[in-house]
Amino acid sequence: MKNSLKFKDLGVDFFAHIQTQKLENSSLIHVNESLRQDLNFNIPDKELLEICSGEKQLGQENPISTVYAGHQFGYFVPQLGDGRSCLIGELEGNELSLKGAGTSPFSRGADGRAVLRSSIREYLCSIAMQGLNIPTTKALAIVNSTSEVYREHVENAAVVTRVAESHIRFGHFEYFSSLGQNENVKKLADFVIQHYMPEVKQGDYLGLLREVIQSTAIMIARWQAQGFSHGVMNTDNMSILGLTIDYGPFSFMETYDPNFICNHSDTQGRYSFERQPSVALWNLHRLADALKTLLEEEELKEALSMYEKILVKEYSTLMRNKFGFSVQDESDNSLINNFLELLYTHKKDYHQSIRQLSNSDEHSLGEVFDPWFKDYRKRLKKEKVDLNQRHNLMNEVNPKYILRNYLAEVAIRKAEDLNEYVEIDTLFKLLRDPFDKHEGYESYDSETPEWAQNLELSCSS
Repeated sequence: MKNSLKFKDLGVDFFAHIQTQKLENSSLIHVNESLRQDLNFNIPDKELLEICSGEKQLGQENPISTVYAGHQFGYFVPQLGDGRSCLIGELEGNELSLKGAGTSPFSRGADGRAVLRSSIREYLCSIAMQGLNIPTTKALAIVNSTSEVYREHVENAAVVTRVAESHIRFGHFEYFSSLGQNENVKKLADFVIQHYMPEVKQGDYLGLLREVIQSTAIMIARWQAQGFSHGVMNTDNMSILGLTIDYGPFSFMETYDPNFICNHSDTQGRYSFERQPSVALWNLHRLADALKTLLEEEELKEALSMYEKILVKEYSTLMRNKFGFSVQDESDNSLINNFLELLYTHKKDYHQSIRQLSNSDEHSLGEVFDPWFKDYRKRLKKEKVDLNQRHNLMNEVNPKYILRNYLAEVAIRKAEDLNEYVEIDTLFKLLRDPFDKHEGYESYDSETPEWAQNLELSCSS
C-alpha cells in the first residue's frame, strides 16, 4: 500500500511528528463506502477501525501535525496549527487526516479531542456539500468511543477521518511570512504548484495566486447560491485549493435572511451570510500579503481584481439556473432579487420556496407573491425549453433535501442517547443525492419544527 505523505518533503519546519492517543471502546459507526472504494482502501473493517481511531498507522507512516498561523475574527494569531488533527498518509493521491486523535505541539492547552456531535455534523455536511456540487473536503468514517471529554458537559470523544487532495491553508503561508522566512514561503508555493496545480508552470507565483482566487470565488458563489453559512471564515480555515474545510458552527440558511449569523460566538456578525463574499476577498488579501516577496505589488492587485468578476459570473449563472432561466435576460437580476426580498419580508424558507417554482406551485407562497409571479411567467415566455425540460433542469439545482440543523440534531440525539446510528445512514443517503425525490422520505423536506427553531451553534467541538 503506497501511502507516503508528500507534505513531509517540505521538511521539519512545516510539521511535528505526533503520537495519536488511544480511545476507549472505539467503534465504527458509519463508513463512506463509495469514498472507500475510490481510495482503493480494501481492508477489513477491524483494521479500518484501528487506522481511523489512530490505534494503528497507515502503512509505515508516522502521523504528523502541521504548523500555520491565521487571522481569527480579523486578528492575527502568529502560531496556530493542527491542534487536534493529524495527517496519517495518502491513498490514491489524497491525504487522510484524523480529527480528534489527540494532542499535538499546536494544541494550545486543549485536549486534542473532537466530540461525537461535531463529528457527525462534519461527516454529514461533507457529503451534503458534495451532493450540492460545492467543493469540499470529504469524510471517510466516524469513530465513536466511551472516552470522556468535557465541553459544556461531559461528552463522548470521537474521530472523523477527513480526505482531501491537500489540507494546506492560507495560514500556512501566513506563518512563514510573518516570521520573515521567505525561503519557506517560496518552498511552500513551489510545493503547491508542483503537486496540485498542473496548469501552472513552476515558478509562476502569479499563476498560483490566480488559481486560488478563482477556486475560492467559485466556492463562495456556490455557498451563497445554496444558502450555506460557514460560521468561522478565519484565514486558517481557508483551503489553498478552494475547498470547504473545517466544519464547525456551519448552517444551511432556512428562513431567508441575508443577515443570518450561524455562530452564536460571532457577536459582531463578521461572518454573517451576506458578508461571506467580502470576507473571502479580505482573506485573499492576507494570502497576497504573505506572497508579497514573490510578486510585484501591481501583480497582486491585478490578480485580486479578478475575484469579484469570477464570483458574480458563477453566482449569476447558478441563480438563473435555479429560477429556470437557460438564456440570459437583462431583467433576470431584478426579478431574482425581488423574489429574495419577498422571502425576507415574509420570512419564507429559502430552499422550499425556490424548489416550489419548478413545480408551478404558486399559491403555496401566498397572495403577496402574485404580482411577482405575473412578471415571472412573462419572463419564462422568453425561454426556449418546454415546461417539462425546465422543471427537470430546475430540480437538478434546487435541492429537495438539505442538512437542516434539526435533522442533524435528531441524528445526534439518537447516536448520543440511544447508540442508534440508522438516522446517520438515512441522512447520508438523502444528502448524497439531494435533488432526487426519495420516495417515502418526504418528511425530511419539512421546515424546522418549533422545538428546533432556536438551536445555537458554537465552535465548541
